[in-house]
Amino acid sequence: MIGELIGWAYENGYELTFGDAYRDPRVSYGHQNSLHRKRLAVDLNLFINGEWQQSTESHTPLGEYWESIGGTWGGRFDDGNHYSLEYNGMK
Repeated sequence: MIGELIGWAYENGYELTFGDAYRDPRVSYGHQNSLHRKRLAVDLNLFINGEWQQSTESHTPLGEYWESIGGTWGGRFDDGNHYSLEYNGMK
């Protein structure tokens, strides 16, 4: 699904790089049960015309697309660059 999101983003004029794609469980940062640790979440850095977009609002088109293909978008809980799959009640 991430590949599909990336393809959609580029087809629509956006550019992306990975932020937090994996959090090593041996390192103590982030939530203990983070979906990043289970490889079910990724934070994406969004660029429009070469400028880094840091607001949740700028991620809205991508987030809504992600939701339309079955994902959970962090913009619904003030984490706009977070894209995940819900697992055991975690988003």
